[in-house]
Amino acid sequence: MKLPIALSTAVFACLTSLLTAAEPTAGKPNIIFILADDLGIANVSAYGADNFKTPNVDALARTGIRLDRTFSCPNCGPSRAAIMTGRYGFHTGMTGNDKESQKVIETGGETMIPNILKPAGYVTGAVGKWSQVPLTPGDWGFDEYLMIQGSGKYWNTQDNGDAYTVNGKKVPLLDGEYLPDKMHDFAVDFITRHKGGPFFLYYPMSHVHNDILRTPDSATDSKDFFTDNVVYMDKLVGKLMAELDRLKLRDNTIIYFVGDNGVTPGQSERSTIGGKRISGSKGTLLEGASLVPAIVSWPGRIAAGTTSTAHGVSRDRRAAPAPTGRANALTRIARGRCRGGGGHSAASSGRAIGQELAARIAGDASQRGVQVAAGATARTAAVGIPADAAAIGALVGMRAARAAAKRGRICAGGCTVKAPGDTAIRSGRTAAAIGITQRRAAGRTEPSAPAAASPAALPAR
Repeated sequence: MKLPIALSTAVFACLTSLLTAAEPTAGKPNIIFILADDLGIANVSAYGADNFKTPNVDALARTGIRLDRTFSCPNCGPSRAAIMTGRYGFHTGMTGNDKESQKVIETGGETMIPNILKPAGYVTGAVGKWSQVPLTPGDWGFDEYLMIQGSGKYWNTQDNGDAYTVNGKKVPLLDGEYLPDKMHDFAVDFITRHKGGPFFLYYPMSHVHNDILRTPDSATDSKDFFTDNVVYMDKLVGKLMAELDRLKLRDNTIIYFVGDNGVTPGQSERSTIGGKRISGSKGTLLEGASLVPAIVSWPGRIAAGTTSTAHGVSRDRRAAPAPTGRANALTRIARGRCRGGGGHSAASSGRAIGQELAARIAGDASQRGVQVAAGATARTAAVGIPADAAAIGALVGMRAARAAAKRGRICAGGCTVKAPGDTAIRSGRTAAAIGITQRRAAGRTEPSAPAAASPAALPAR
C-alpha cells in the first residue's frame, strides 16, 4: 500500500501523540534505532536487491513502512551527528570525519537525543560504533553504553580491536570473541533489564563497514565475506526481534532500521537492483552515497506493508532541538507535537560540490518550496544556506568547488585529491568552523532554518 504524500512525510515527525510528557510513562512506546554502517538500498532485498537476501530486515518492512526516498549525509560522521542532533552540519560544525569538525561540535553546546527523551521518562542506551562523533555516549547523555573505537571492528586481531568500552570501563575482546555478538548481548541485556520501559536504544552496528572479514557463520571455503557480513547483520536484526517477542515487547516498540550512508566503492558494482547499479557510492555526492534504506515498524500503529516515495532526510528522524529551541522528529514525538517537514540532505554536510550539484539542489529546493534565506545572493542561496557568519566558510568552499567544476574536476571539501580549488575548499571549511565558534563565543543565536512548505502543498514525486 502506498502512503499518501502528506502522511508519509510526517511518519518520522509524529508517529503518535502517545509520547507526550504529560502522559504516564507506561503509555509510551519503547524506541530502538538500528543504524547499519555503509549499507545501501541495493544491499537490502526489501528494496529489490539482486545479489543480497535480508529476510529479517524485510520482515520489518512487511510489518511497517518502507521509505524509498530517504537521504543521508554521504559519510559516517556528518550522518551520525545529524541523527543525534537533528541539525545541519553547518550549524553543528560536523561537516566531515575530521578532528576540526569534532572540536567544533564538542564545544558547541549541542543537545542530543537522550537528553530530550530522558525528561519524558525514557532510559537511554547506546551500543556500537561511536568514533567520529567526539567524547563518549555518556558525555552526551546516554545512561548506559557499549562503545567501540573506530569503524568495522569485529575481531581482536584488528587495529584498535582488542577492547571496547562499557560505561567508561575498558573491556578486553578475547580471542575468538566476535564483537558484534558482544554488542548484541549488551542490547539484549539492556532491553531485558528495562522491559518495564520506556527505553530508547541506539544501535549503530559494525556491519557492513570495512574491514570485511569472515563472520562466525562463514564457511571455511567462503570467497564472499561481504555477503557473509550482510547475512550476519540481518541475522542479528532477527535475533533482536526474537528477544522483543520473547519479552512481549514487540507491539509496544518502534523499530527504526536505517543506513548511515551508501555502500562503499568496492562493493558498489555488485549492488544492483533490476540489473542496474545506483550511480555513485559512499563519499561521493551522487545518489548511491546518500540514498539509504529506511524502515519503521510498529505493529498495530503503522499499517503493515506500507511504502512511501516521499522525500525524507537524515534530520527527519532526530530527537534533539537546536540551542535556540527548534525541535526535530523524536523530540516532537516525545512532546506530542506533530509537524511535517521539508528540507534536503544534499547540503546537510555543509559541503558544496560544484555548479552541477548546486543547480540540482536549487531545482529540488524550488520544487519542495524551501524559501531562500534573506540576504543570500542568488548564486550562493541555491542550497538554502543562510547568509551569516556561520556559513561563510561553506559558501567560500562552494565557490571554489564551482571553479574546480569548470576545469572538469569537482572536489568535495576535505578530499585528498589535489585539484583546482581543493585548497580553497579546505580553507572554506576551516572558515566555517571559525565562524560558528565566533558566533557562539559572542553569544549570538543560530539563524533559523529556511521555512518549508506545508506537506500537503508539496508536488508528487
